[in-house]
Parts: sequence; structure tokens; C-alpha cells
Amino acid sequence: MASPILSRMSAGRLQSEWKPELSPTWDKRDPKVSYMEGFARLIDGIAPWLALPDGEDAESRLRHILREQAVQSYVHSVDPASPDRLGWEGHGQALVDSAYFTSALLRAPKSLWDPLDAKTKQRIVSAIKGLRRISPPYQNWLLFAAMNEIFLLSIGEDWDPMRVDMTVKLFAGDWYAGDGWYKDGDSFHYDYYNSYVIHPMMVQVLETLATHKTSFNSLRPQVEFDRALKRMKRFGEHLERMIGPDGAYAAIGRSLTYRIAAHQVLGVLAWRHWLPEALPAPQVRAATVAAARRIFADPSNFNAQGFMTIGFTRAQPTLGDWYSNAGSMYIASEGLIALGLPATDTYWASPAMPWTMRRAYSGEDFRKDYPVGY
Repeated sequence: MASPILSRMSAGRLQSEWKPELSPTWDKRDPKVSYMEGFARLIDGIAPWLALPDGEDAESRLRHILREQAVQSYVHSVDPASPDRLGWEGHGQALVDSAYFTSALLRAPKSLWDPLDAKTKQRIVSAIKGLRRISPPYQNWLLFAAMNEIFLLSIGEDWDPMRVDMTVKLFAGDWYAGDGWYKDGDSFHYDYYNSYVIHPMMVQVLETLATHKTSFNSLRPQVEFDRALKRMKRFGEHLERMIGPDGAYAAIGRSLTYRIAAHQVLGVLAWRHWLPEALPAPQVRAATVAAARRIFADPSNFNAQGFMTIGFTRAQPTLGDWYSNAGSMYIASEGLIALGLPATDTYWASPAMPWTMRRAYSGEDFRKDYPVGY
């Protein structure tokens, strides 16, 4: 996923050499939004892997190259003289993908933020603050605005607590559907947005607030973080059970072309060593790797240049939504977050264990499932 994007963007050649595929139902917005989507979504998913220390092996050599390219791509993303400057002033979609852009900096600050020169850092701050011009709709977009403010807090910049406070209170209260699932605004959507966006960003926002011991408007960040993490663990149990014995998982809801981003929550829980007792790490690894292999078995998931195509298990452009373009597809990298664990971690080093549905359909005993009240 990474090399076709980063090798070009780090040299200022991405936008001249890649014309991203658009959904047949594209809504006619400026297609330049594709470039921010492609870079920001990609970098957020691979940030934990980029943060690993390098050794002498081939993987480390590749990581070193991609990390340097990622840093240079950040430079180009805000340089007014670069042909690969991203569309910060354009369509409101920029708010969405700026949150993945800043999330990556929070996930791997020493690898992606610290190496940047002072001018680039100042340009990033200005670009992020400039997105306050966008009034987000009252659904998962509120989390994108909150993520940007949390990033500003983390680097000691002025930030807007109200954008965070309102978002947390809505999702934690009125928009919590129960049993580990959030609504996406006032209504419940049976799709994977709880994994694409809601759980990971809620926990990231609240953890950053708690780390900085920030308190305002009666919001108790540590208490809310603890509860949000419990809810995310419960949702992770559901995600794991939705992976069938052959690795196939339920094709439900919109944005199915985001592919294995559906399993971001399981990756975050594994990477942070937060997996609940019901989900042993080698079991989660076996399930999610099986799912990834089912999704990416067909080579047409990538085009002749190596860029991702619109689709689910192959190139399937008609599955694209009105907002889908080839850049959107790079959110699939969120399914790779567990690569941020070293090879020696139990997640990778222990023998694979059968996941819940594999045990269930082979006649083995498996854990019963009950709702939770938190």
C-alpha cells in the first residue's frame, strides 16, 4: 500500500503521476480531495509500524525508507511551493482526513512529528487551525474536529475545548446505543463506522485529555477514558465473532470498500495490549490475518501502478459510494495497526489459536456471549 504513495509524494510527484479512480456515483466535488485521503489514511494505519526501532533485517531497511519518505511527505503536504501540497482550503472533506493526518502524528510523534523542521510544524498548525472554518455535521464528523484539537493540545498549541467537550458528551451519552456500540449521530447505523472512526478516535481523544490532566465543564477525562476503553473492548468481542471460520466477515453497511479497516478496533486493542481476556492475542491475529487474506487474495485490489482500486475483495467500482475515490481506499491500512507490535510480541510469536467462529463451526466449545451494561 505504502510505496506507491510515499515514494512519489516525498519527491513532490504524487499528484502529477496519480489520477485516482472515482466512484461511478461521484458527487462532482474537486477530485483533489483524493490526495489528502490517500496520504492521511495510509499514514495513520502504518504509523505504529513506522514507530518501531530499526534493526539490520530487510523489514527494518524498508521501514527506514518509508519513514523518511513519510516525513518528507508531511513537508510537501503543507509547503505552498510544492505540487503535492494538499487541499486544505477546499472541500469540507479536508476536515475528515486531517484527523487521520493528526492521529498519525499522535500515534508516532517521535518518528513523524519530532523530525519535522520548525517551518513545517508551523505550517501544519496553521492548516489544522484553518479547518475550524468547517462546521461538521452532527455525527462522526464531530470526532474529526475533536481529534485536531487534541493534537494541538498535545503539542502545546492553543486548542478549543468546546469542540472536544461537546463531542465526548454526545457520544458518551445520548449517542451510545449500548453493548459496545455507538450511534452515528441521532440514529443507529449497522455498519463498521464504530471501527473506522468512533471507538479509536474516542479513546485517543480521551487518553490524550487524561494524559495532559485536562479538565473542563465537568468532563472527567480519566473516568470517561476508562469507560470508553471498556466499551471498545466489548465492541472488539463483537468484531471478532463476525469473522467466519473461513476468514470471511459480514459485508454490512456503507463504505465496505474500506476493506480491513473494519478491524481497526482489534488492531488498536492488540497494539496497545488492551485486548480483553476473552480475546487472546494469537486468536485475534489468526482471525484478522485470515480476513485480510480473504480480502486481498485477488490482485485486482491494486492497479498496474500499484495503487488501490475501489472494491471489497477485488476491483469492484460499482461498490463505491458517492464520496468514494481510490484515495479513500487507503483507510484499509487501519487494519494493519498490529504491525506496530514487534515480532517478539505474543501477538506474533505465539502459535495461532482458532477464533470463535472457527471453534463454533468445528463443534468445539466456545465462549457464550452476553450484553454488558457499561
